[in-house]
Amino acid sequence: MAAAPVTIMCLKDYGTAYEVLDSAGGALRGRTLVNLNSGTPAEAREARRWVGDRGADYLDGAIMVPPPLVGESGAVFLYSGPQEPFDRHRAVLESLGDPRHLGADPGLAVLYNTALLEMMYATMNGFLHASALVGSAGVPAARFSELALGWFMPMILDASFAEQAADLDRGHYPGDDGTLEMNLNALEHITRTSEEQGVHAAQPRLMMQIAEHAVARGHGADNYLAVFEVFKSASPAPDPRPGGSATDR
Repeated sequence: MAAAPVTIMCLKDYGTAYEVLDSAGGALRGRTLVNLNSGTPAEAREARRWVGDRGADYLDGAIMVPPPLVGESGAVFLYSGPQEPFDRHRAVLESLGDPRHLGADPGLAVLYNTALLEMMYATMNGFLHASALVGSAGVPAARFSELALGWFMPMILDASFAEQAADLDRGHYPGDDGTLEMNLNALEHITRTSEEQGVHAAQPRLMMQIAEHAVARGHGADNYLAVFEVFKSASPAPDPRPGGSATDR
């Protein structure tokens, strides 16, 4: 550490990083630390403060590829923190892959990482549950994947979906081509079919409940993207069932 202007570390968590850095004494002063640990935005901001108190620049980061792909040109690395040290050490960071600087807030890289991983797991779970659903009728997952991955996923996650993302920022959810009430009906069918076929029903039931929350908040005539309004708030919506309460969910 003392011999290099920049140190890149990737350990289990921020606590482990502090243990290692404490043993380095004053070696951080005047240098840049690039931290690729996993954690939360609050932990990243605290790390920026901790490193700054020891006289060093700090960049937080996230590795968005499996280890074998590190060093490849298409390997995406996310970074956040001050622009100047990022620019100063860009050549080093480019040796790892494609560096993306997200902004001055040191918590942004781990926040993006967490959001993208959530999207990955939700997508994988959707495919796995759907495969189990058709598998209950003896359909092989390989056969189902021809439609699910070869046609359906590209149709859903195409350029038009990216265009609709702007509607999320505007809170604009026109229901001309389909309302949330219609989608709630479909989610109810998915839940009942899962139960009927004897497969795990918790995931579709949760999606149904989230849609119910959005309808309870007055978005029944909007399109399905209106569930974004539920996700933006930690506060539960009123339970639409007679005599129900938000805590039932």
